Amino acid sequence: MRYLPKSDVIRREMLSTLGLENVDQLFAHIPEYCRLRRPLNLPAGRSEPEILEDFRALAEDNAAGYASFLGAGAYHHFRPVLIEALISRGEWFTAYTPYQPEISQGTLQSIFEFQTMICQLTGMEVANASMYDGSTAMAEAALMARRLTGKSALLAARSTHPQYREVLATYLQHQPGGLREFGYGESGAVDAEQLERELRAGDVAAVLLQSPNFFGTVEDWEAAARLAHAHGALLVAVIAEPVSLGLLPPPAAADIVALEAQGFGIPVGFGGPYAGVLATRQKYVRSLPGRLVGEARDRQGRRGYVLTLATREQHIRREKATSNICTNQALCALMASIFMAVYGREGLRELAKQNLAKADYAARAFAAAGVELLFPAPRFHELVARPRRPLAEIEAELLAARIVPGLPLGPWYGELEGAALICVTETATRDAIDKLAAAYAAGARRPARQAKEVSLHT
Repeated sequence: MRYLPKSDVIRREMLSTLGLENVDQLFAHIPEYCRLRRPLNLPAGRSEPEILEDFRALAEDNAAGYASFLGAGAYHHFRPVLIEALISRGEWFTAYTPYQPEISQGTLQSIFEFQTMICQLTGMEVANASMYDGSTAMAEAALMARRLTGKSALLAARSTHPQYREVLATYLQHQPGGLREFGYGESGAVDAEQLERELRAGDVAAVLLQSPNFFGTVEDWEAAARLAHAHGALLVAVIAEPVSLGLLPPPAAADIVALEAQGFGIPVGFGGPYAGVLATRQKYVRSLPGRLVGEARDRQGRRGYVLTLATREQHIRREKATSNICTNQALCALMASIFMAVYGREGLRELAKQNLAKADYAARAFAAAGVELLFPAPRFHELVARPRRPLAEIEAELLAARIVPGLPLGPWYGELEGAALICVTETATRDAIDKLAAAYAAGARRPARQAKEVSLHT
């Protein structure tokens, strides 16, 4: 009766109101041959504690019962219970963007706060109300750069998330100029000389650079911006792990920031939904795609929030629109806002430090075990390691021990066949890290090169 609170008394009252004596009369219009006169062939109902116990047992058989070292753009962080408590309130359940400000002030204000905190984190002056995810944010940033510069070619680092680059290539498949890529050096950071050669070829609208990049390496925003600006191009800073902004310098030298907010309290959730973000300079605001919430005053001087500068395809002529993004991820953005508010400036910094410390411990454990570590440049919480035997063997063993051992890089980077990307967040335990390092080191078939130990502060 907890979830179906219609008692026999209530049912009789409903039938009486309809002028009926019993339920059979209510369904009399349904042909007899369509009506089932026996109980459904279903097991008996169970109590709520029994059902919860069944779900707990099922959870132990899926990723919830594993120690996972997967990252690559989808990061497992501790989610404060306050997030679920607040987003479960009915006021936040909306099927679409709140166009009517007179009945949507709460949602609009939450989006405005989200935009404000994103600007504080990134060093930008304006941010939009969120986008589908980091990949579409990067693609829209690239198109925005083309509009602003009047140039058509785009340069993306190969160390940028490969799936982000695939989405961008899809956006550009019928566009002039196309997408060119530049490589990375032995350190794992961008190959500045190759980037400069590509820039000299001319007609470059923007350089797209991720940091920490797909390998976990920290890039130099300032140097990349100087190089791009010297050749008349914009710098699009791509960030797949927002927690890194708790410790690393913000990309204030960039012109546009494309960010994935999943790491801020949004569950991994089989790949989505997530929340992408675009932030930029105030002077570029009219070319900013997606929704933007602004603060205003009514005739009585009362503060209010509204959608503003809505140059979208539903509002104006399609050829004048700034994007084809049709909605924002309001509920996911709210999760990120609650996460940022709960942690605060110092809390986010401490969280980033914990991630850095765990990754540093993992790097030292791998090096001590004789496992080859690639890319000695400063890193955040991801690293690339080459085990001493095939990854498939290690994966089978560790999965049996309920450990997900990282992401094979061969499918995206042929030159890194046999290597794996390992992510170590604050959720990783020392015991799990030690087991992972031991598995990577076991069964040596060739001598492993000793990796040079480098910390973020090098």
